[in-house]
Amino acid sequence: MTEPQYKKQIDEWIDSHTDEMMRDLCMLMKIESVRTHAQDGMPYGPGPAKAVKAMEGLMEAYGLRVRNYENYCVAGDLDPEKEKALDILAHLDVVPVSDTWTKTQPFEPYIEGDYIYGRGSSDDKGPAVAALYAMRAVRETGIPLKHSVRLICGSDEECGSSDLEYYYQTEKEAKYTFSPDADYPLINIEKGRLASVFTAEGEQEGVNEAAEDRFRVLAFHAGDKENVIPGRAEMTLAGGDPDILKKAAGEAGRLTGAEFSYSFEDGMYKIAVRGNTGHASTPQNALNALTAALKFLETIPLVKRAGEDTLMAVASMWPHGDHNGNALGVAYSDEESGELTMSLDILHYEVKNKTEKSFILSGCYDCRAPICANDENLTEKIREKLAGSGISMKEKAMSPVHYVPSDSELVRKLLESYELYFGEKGEPIAIGGGTYVHHLENGVAFGCAEPDVDNRMHGDDEFMKLSILYRSAKIFADAIIRLCG
Repeated sequence: MTEPQYKKQIDEWIDSHTDEMMRDLCMLMKIESVRTHAQDGMPYGPGPAKAVKAMEGLMEAYGLRVRNYENYCVAGDLDPEKEKALDILAHLDVVPVSDTWTKTQPFEPYIEGDYIYGRGSSDDKGPAVAALYAMRAVRETGIPLKHSVRLICGSDEECGSSDLEYYYQTEKEAKYTFSPDADYPLINIEKGRLASVFTAEGEQEGVNEAAEDRFRVLAFHAGDKENVIPGRAEMTLAGGDPDILKKAAGEAGRLTGAEFSYSFEDGMYKIAVRGNTGHASTPQNALNALTAALKFLETIPLVKRAGEDTLMAVASMWPHGDHNGNALGVAYSDEESGELTMSLDILHYEVKNKTEKSFILSGCYDCRAPICANDENLTEKIREKLAGSGISMKEKAMSPVHYVPSDSELVRKLLESYELYFGEKGEPIAIGGGTYVHHLENGVAFGCAEPDVDNRMHGDDEFMKLSILYRSAKIFADAIIRLCG
């Protein structure tokens, strides 16, 4: 590929501004921008609003025309006098954190060699800063454009993207859009998504002498976000033989790879399970503590009651290690978009009084579906399966697959930018994750992660390779020039 004349200018500018880029990124990463309860002027709580205001300050300092959309999101235009042809969509909110990080604390950025560790480094504050510096590079090198580009940074991508719904109430989609919130080379297919809540409750026999020979489940808690694989689970049990419990914990640990610990207090067993968190779109890269805990329950003698039977029904439909919906009979796949993935991410169960005569259960699963799946063969099939065990599923339709043709101008030009800096042929791919562009007509996900590198998005010790971040800024600058120049 022949190098464009402007490449040397862009490369030299980015290389001379890496210290500034790290300064700005670290400032954003220190903000705990996890969604909480709305407050006046803060639709997603103080953290996300603070991140939006911080990005607003950076955009203004670097000469963009800026508009803050009531702290839902903030947008900066490179040249407001020209019609915009490109939107770049990034987000500043992050998922919750655990206390099991090893490299650093989640909101204390730490640089080690070619890596920066901390929540948001790769998802998505690092890519947002790379896009901002790409715009700076084009502006400050004076490379002429026929059309403008806008960077839009939202604050609710992790919890449903209502920030963009607010933005698009008054703004129109640009001719081209990309979101730097996935993998290279380029994502032109985002699988359909089904994340549904299910519930069950009922009456059951209370405590009796026979029950003391078997274990009773008094409580089960795991997970708090539908798109995050839970890394922890907790159970409270009563009755049964402690020797059996000890043996079962060792066996379940061997079968699942999770870590089990337990204690005995006030006549009850407290059992803690630890796995590894991860993104629900790639359940095979995590260790689900929830399903590991259910596997443990399958290895011990339980009382025969409605509550325990319902828990075991859930365990049979989401067995530990089944990441493709085989047990539910929905393991669909097609050549273009790949395999269906499935994870059980939330489960809460409790007996409702001291006599244990009633129980209540609620849970949520996350499914990423290929092109061949639909509400009839997926949603309704899961609903029927749950109903067979007395479990109700909330009415919710599957979010359809997002697809931009691989031969479109947007895809072709972005892949040219990728190929220029990676030196290899780029082919568009499909993912299970949903990005900001999922509901746009002509939007794709483009960067910043390498497909063979697990950046631990949504997990402990999330990181970003600095060399890839700097290269991404150059790639985005090249893409801006190709699409707007």
